Amino acid sequence: MREFLIYRLGQSLALALPLKAGYAVATFFARLQYALSRNDRLIVYGNLRAIFPDKDEEEIARLAKEVFVNFAKYLVDFFRFEKIDKRFLSEKIKVTGMENLDEALKNGKGAIALTAHIGNYELGGAVISLLGYKFNAVALDHKNKLINNFFIGQRARTGVKVIPLGSALRRCFSALDKGEVLALLGERDFSNHGIVTDFFGKKTLIPKGPAAFSIKTRAPIVPGFLLRMPDDTFELIFDKSLSYRATGNREADEREVTDLCVKAIEGYIRKYPSQWYMFRRFWL
Repeated sequence: MREFLIYRLGQSLALALPLKAGYAVATFFARLQYALSRNDRLIVYGNLRAIFPDKDEEEIARLAKEVFVNFAKYLVDFFRFEKIDKRFLSEKIKVTGMENLDEALKNGKGAIALTAHIGNYELGGAVISLLGYKFNAVALDHKNKLINNFFIGQRARTGVKVIPLGSALRRCFSALDKGEVLALLGERDFSNHGIVTDFFGKKTLIPKGPAAFSIKTRAPIVPGFLLRMPDDTFELIFDKSLSYRATGNREADEREVTDLCVKAIEGYIRKYPSQWYMFRRFWL
């Protein structure tokens, strides 16, 4: 109950304050959390060190602190979903590569939007939905039912259809069969049935869902990310669909496509490391 009340308090503050003031309050608490939570700080620091072994200690520490601040701002944006309107989209969102998503949808088999825990993936889904696309997102249920319902409610405000991880298979196929967009996070495996592969040169377990759905349905995989800019505006970027040649060997094809997904995600994390929200030890 306490955690749920904290979320609701955070939402109340985010809605009551102007956006810049909300970001300022969030930044204060993020820096406090960075200073007080040694375990979280060391985990984020260690993940960044694994990606950038050549960076000095000062730079890694700076990036780690920015991760905490950017994640706090991400929560402010999530809490303010009811304030998102056409004016917000025109003033705060720059869209690049939307033609790549449109091209992927032309075959009538839907499109898999590949993303990761980077930038503001929640806001990205909201923006795509508000732009008129039928948008589905697979999400892990929160253990606390009140918090889970709160998250689902926030997403639903913008038309995002949430597919709980536990019932994902059938509903994912259904969304693609209808020609809709299916968003999948591609770098953290929650099922323990993923593929062990290299991520920044080190072994970890990567979800094979994007590859498996694409191979099964022939739905294109389109990497898509919503990144925060220095002035707290955003750029929504869609790359061209991943290209691969199916061999008929499902295991080999899933591995090849998963490696392509990893490569796409690595590129954005390398470019925006302070926006990768990974507060757990990532590698095996």
